[in-house]
Amino acid sequence: MHAMQYELTLPADYDTGIVRDRVDRKGHLLDDWEGLGYKAYLLRERGVDGSPVNQYAPFYLWNTVEGMNSFLWGGAFQGLSDDFGRPSVRQWSGLAYAEGTTGAGAARRAVRRRRRVPDGVVLADVMAEAVDEVGRLAAEDGAVLAAAAVDTSRWELLHFSLWEHPAPKAQGDVFEVLHLSAPGRAALPEGRQW
Repeated sequence: MHAMQYELTLPADYDTGIVRDRVDRKGHLLDDWEGLGYKAYLLRERGVDGSPVNQYAPFYLWNTVEGMNSFLWGGAFQGLSDDFGRPSVRQWSGLAYAEGTTGAGAARRAVRRRRRVPDGVVLADVMAEAVDEVGRLAAEDGAVLAAAAVDTSRWELLHFSLWEHPAPKAQGDVFEVLHLSAPGRAALPEGRQW
């Protein structure tokens, strides 16, 4: 499992209706993408849910590297780059994944929490705690799914969760979910990824 995200931070006076319209028109194009577990089309609006910025920041969990590379190099990502400029694409290695209490419930909110892995810790302990947090998040009322991943180039731990209600029980940056493409969600391996 591989996690991926890019962020397009938009001007404070940007009409986020443009992003909403784009997702309405193009979101379905990844509904059957080979190798994709899911893509959450995410939007933060300045002043909503504590966001300091307007930001479009899709989040992906990939079942295969081939699917991810096909997206990045095969033309789909080029359209976004042509319209908004090419963003930096972050990637993390998967640590854990769990389905939530709602099953296939409709996702309305997403929460992303990133934190640095401190120096001098036992990495196995930190990663085990991350796995435990995925289980805790997935067990919360209204959770659709939860995942954890790590970027070893920055030693950054990522927790990501989707929620069926507008009051998620997780800490971090809160996003509105505009659309969810999940062609390979059932194939995402649950539990610890090592």
